Amino acid sequence: MPPHLVHLLLVAGGGAIGAGGRHLVNQAALKILGPGFPWGTLIVNVVGSLVMGLLIGGLVKWSPGIGGQSFRLFVATGVLGGFTTFSAFSLDVAVMWQRGAVVTAFGYVAVSVLLSILAVFFGLWVMRGLEP
Repeated sequence: MPPHLVHLLLVAGGGAIGAGGRHLVNQAALKILGPGFPWGTLIVNVVGSLVMGLLIGGLVKWSPGIGGQSFRLFVATGVLGGFTTFSAFSLDVAVMWQRGAVVTAFGYVAVSVLLSILAVFFGLWVMRGLEP
């Protein structure tokens, strides 16, 4: 099988797993925290950012010992790409704005971006502190 096709299948398979995980988190957040705020999207984006930091930090520290390009394509591009969601985040902001919750929309943007960036840095920091 040509390498580009293998890469596509790795990304697609990982994306299916990530999207399924996102759906489960969204359903759990809706059930536990209610529909008043897009908690599920916030959770997947922050957790996904943390995992991305841990993953990339680990790959930098231990690569090529952990799977190489195929592993990165499957997990980073596929699973995490399917799990996190900027399009749903954007729609959440638009819906809040249209409902007149402008302050909440801006707060959601600020908290989402700040926590996601901090989560990536935290993941990188954790992985840098581990012994190879």
